[in-house]
Amino acid sequence: MFSEKLSGLEVAGVAFIVILLLASFSGPGTMIGKTSTGEVSSDREDRVLPSEGILLPVVWGDMGKKMVEAGVIDAEKFEKIYEGRGGLSQEMKRLLYNAGNGQIKMTYENSGVILNLLWALGLSNKNTILENGPMTTTSGDASRFASTGGWTLARGSAMDYYARHQFFILTPEQQTLVERVSQNIYRPCCGNSTYFPDCNHGMAMLALLELMASQGVSETEMYRIALQVNSYWFPETYLTLAKYFETKGVSWDKVKPQEVLGVNYSSGLGYRKILEEVTPPEQRKGGSCGV
Repeated sequence: MFSEKLSGLEVAGVAFIVILLLASFSGPGTMIGKTSTGEVSSDREDRVLPSEGILLPVVWGDMGKKMVEAGVIDAEKFEKIYEGRGGLSQEMKRLLYNAGNGQIKMTYENSGVILNLLWALGLSNKNTILENGPMTTTSGDASRFASTGGWTLARGSAMDYYARHQFFILTPEQQTLVERVSQNIYRPCCGNSTYFPDCNHGMAMLALLELMASQGVSETEMYRIALQVNSYWFPETYLTLAKYFETKGVSWDKVKPQEVLGVNYSSGLGYRKILEEVTPPEQRKGGSCGV
């Protein structure tokens, strides 16, 4: 036992040693620190939500321009929505108005705009999933869902555009691919797969799958991109899932996208079960189920 009081320098030295010891137990490969808001930060977020964004493997071309001309997007309404959110960037305006666009770079910051652009496309592009799938067979009235009734940025009623426009054509093989993959991709805001796109995230993901299939993207790549996109749309969910897999000894870059996107992890019920085992590590706001 120490019978004498430590000097100020000795106290400082002990404190420094304690800090070093705590840092050494932070886990291999993990940099732990404090942000300006006092939140714990780590490289987990960099893996799940890359700050530099991701490049979607599809050429957008004049898709936005076509939707504005068709009326599924009322450009004035669309821009007004974003006036109170800092306005549309020049890049997003090009996706909305211009032809000749290349691949889309998606980031946490622009993920909401891309969500709405893809929502409009998924809603309006002609596809048998919309015409003969659960959107119509469940109740016989496709207008009653959030993905249809919630789209208020069209000229007139959203149902005026529902599966009405052939913005691109899928071969039978590509259509089969979209149907198969869409049935394996869930979203944590509800319990349905993309094959039943009853909310905006489902309809937007359907559009992305259609675009990828139409441009020859492989099934494996479709799942990988879908997981990255879902992560930007539901950041808290996928940061939590990354933490969960870490507790099982699996880093995020080693998870199987198709498995993570499935009902056991990415559906509302599946995610709630995960929350029984792990506490969400960070609070990151995602997109809502409205415009």
